[in-house]
Amino acid sequence: MKNLFILIVMIFTLSSFIPKRNPDASTSWIRINLLGYQPSSSKVAIWASKLTTTPQKFELINKETGKVVFSSTSIQSFGNYGPFKTTARLNFTSFKTPGKYVIRVNNIFSPDVLIGEDVYRNTADFALRYMRQQRSGFNPYLKDSCHTHDGYVLYGEKAGIKDSTHYNASGGWHDASDYLQYATTSANATYHLLMAYRDFPKAFKDEKQANGLDGGNGVADVLDEAKWGLDWLLKMHPTNKIMFNQLADDRDHISMRIPKEDSQYGKGFERPLYFINGEPQQRGKFMNNTTGTSSTAAKFTSAFSLGAALFSARNPNYAALLTKKAESALKFANKKRGVTQTVSVKSPYIYAEDNWVDDMELAYASIKKNGKSSPKNLDSALAFSKREKITPWLISDTAKHYQWYPFINLGHYELAKQSSAETKAELIANYKEGINYVWERAKQNAFYRGVPFIWCSNNLTVSFTMQCYWYKQLTSDASFTELEQANFDWLFGCNPWGTSMVYGLPDSQDTPVDPHSAFTHLKEYPIDGGLVDGPVYTNIYKSLIGIQLAEADEYEDFQSDLAVYHDDYGDYSTNEPTMDGTASLVYLLAAFDDQKMPSSDDGGRDPITTKMQGAIIRGNTNEKKVALVFTGDEFADGGKAIASTLKKSNTKASFFFTGKFYRNPAFSSVIKSLKADGNYLGAHSDQHLLYNDWTKRDSLLVSKTQFTADLKANYKAMEKFGIKKEDARFFLPPYEWYNQSIANWSGEMGLNLINFTPGTRSNADYTFPEMGKSYRSTDEIYQSIIDYSKSKSDGLNGFILLMHIGTDPKRRDKFYNRLPELIDYLKKEGYQLVKVDELLSF
Repeated sequence: MKNLFILIVMIFTLSSFIPKRNPDASTSWIRINLLGYQPSSSKVAIWASKLTTTPQKFELINKETGKVVFSSTSIQSFGNYGPFKTTARLNFTSFKTPGKYVIRVNNIFSPDVLIGEDVYRNTADFALRYMRQQRSGFNPYLKDSCHTHDGYVLYGEKAGIKDSTHYNASGGWHDASDYLQYATTSANATYHLLMAYRDFPKAFKDEKQANGLDGGNGVADVLDEAKWGLDWLLKMHPTNKIMFNQLADDRDHISMRIPKEDSQYGKGFERPLYFINGEPQQRGKFMNNTTGTSSTAAKFTSAFSLGAALFSARNPNYAALLTKKAESALKFANKKRGVTQTVSVKSPYIYAEDNWVDDMELAYASIKKNGKSSPKNLDSALAFSKREKITPWLISDTAKHYQWYPFINLGHYELAKQSSAETKAELIANYKEGINYVWERAKQNAFYRGVPFIWCSNNLTVSFTMQCYWYKQLTSDASFTELEQANFDWLFGCNPWGTSMVYGLPDSQDTPVDPHSAFTHLKEYPIDGGLVDGPVYTNIYKSLIGIQLAEADEYEDFQSDLAVYHDDYGDYSTNEPTMDGTASLVYLLAAFDDQKMPSSDDGGRDPITTKMQGAIIRGNTNEKKVALVFTGDEFADGGKAIASTLKKSNTKASFFFTGKFYRNPAFSSVIKSLKADGNYLGAHSDQHLLYNDWTKRDSLLVSKTQFTADLKANYKAMEKFGIKKEDARFFLPPYEWYNQSIANWSGEMGLNLINFTPGTRSNADYTFPEMGKSYRSTDEIYQSIIDYSKSKSDGLNGFILLMHIGTDPKRRDKFYNRLPELIDYLKKEGYQLVKVDELLSF
């Protein structure tokens, strides 16, 4: 009887928070990011209704307990949008507890809301599945070969090539759900994959061989995929005077088939290969508007240059070949400056690219010799940057198909990282102005939608999100964070249709199931990870040729005079996945994933951290913890005083010393004392090397071999004090100056690169009066710490506060003499003083 009573109580309890059917559910919806939200991110859901009533309150309910864990009346109403009469933003950013929830508004329930550090974990690798499935030559998904006979040349007269001459162009990726291949999109996709590995190497696994089949090969899968693209680009630029723009054409669209069945070009299984001659080309009644050689050739240069940098250590011969090809591609780009468009035979649809100076900017910013950019090339990049400061689609609400491509100015970002403060500020201002154009449109609606609904709108959305992300990385200005997150959320369900725009991501949620793809349509193969084109303006949709829905429209309630999206094989305008859009998405997913990376293979998780150029510069801003950090190389005059202060105040700190410091007999007793008292001791390089140029941050001054050897020597010196590498995996760079490459190399050595948190003057305690304007007095330094702690809502939470264990004798007012006072202040303010390994909780 007792057990029966318990069972009845359990059933009643469960039923009390199971969402009940609501008669208004057919007229009102709650849109969310179906992937989920990270605890520290902007978190907004959208209320969308065909009624005119705006809700007064919303609640967040824990799915496990059924309890309301968060409620708010702060609802921002925006009125009508698309098919809805009422829309509103439901902001729950302040709620940060990981878990599974639902949002309830007027007894309308959202899909499951996931909050967690790892909600984007491995999603970039998931998107790579589509890239592998798009491979031509050998297709690892089908475990079969295709397009092995490509191809025969057209328009090669300028290079002395007769029409129909065969060149081996097998390989690369099919462009979308069709099988033609474009050099311009492939080069851009390759560059995005290389960037993803360069910037976020820890976001990717090694589970595939180079050919795409199962089995790791010691190389991250994203780098294998990028090399697949590079290898094909090398075939498309076989000699200095020869470069091809396109393999096959729109005769491809004659029927749906599996790739190996391609044979409609009149030469068996061989397909046409279009030479770049810098002039308009016509293969039927349509002629493109080609004006030169720059747009495609410059993209080759950028991909080859970045590939050379990333393969320099693991495959020097391959890197040397890429370097050579980058230089010849740049010469080809300058043969006739202008744009190269694609060719169409049967239909009017081409990639009508109209801009090329952005490609030249990136090419000149990317090309390097011995790992360094020349001032002349950077000047050229800057000159091109001034010719297109803002990618034109950001300003307009319409554009032709691929008219402004790539959809983001990649060159501004690469050039900014290598530029002086003045030039960097100019490039950042360009990004900001472009973002503001979109923001002016976006702030008018609840979805913060300012990206135009032109063909491939999802590709534009990915690129715009990246521009917001890069702006934040370059400036640490979080002004557009909510706009950035809103565009990311749009891709994964926070849109009028409530569906993710990526096939199969996330699992068990509303994602495309009937894309315009032969793989799914003919064989019911899943196309995991493919980003579909996305919604288009309704007037564009109605003007397109040959679109006919195959089934009833499940999103009929959400179509409007503004825009349409169909999960239907028959709609090639909104539901066809694209290879280059997916490659861009790989970068974006890796960026979001990288914000919370696992610390090791044991499934541990980083805390909420702030990163810059790949290094952790701040811990969890929700916890009142501060790490006092001291570095040392040639001076240790404050050693005894600092050690004594720490011991008396029962405080632990962290010390990062060079190999020279550890080997100096005069410093031995201080090191032993600090270690005996339980402080953290780490590495600071062996010889206190300057890793990269002060004004051109991306320009390395050391090779990977030099970096590795020097750091190993540092750890060797530490071993004499019983400090093992596994106990000192946090590494603070010399001069506190580094770039993404240094962060990547550190990671490959199993180390975590960290740096001080900017905002105070504590790191200037080494300066002395003879340094002029750079000098900061002890009073000024101390006051800067106090002022920062009072001026910010999160104060010094998570701060890595850096000072020096010793300074030049020319500095007479030693800041370490104020350490007792500083520690007293921080403790009175409620801060817990911890070591870096405790602050970052690895």
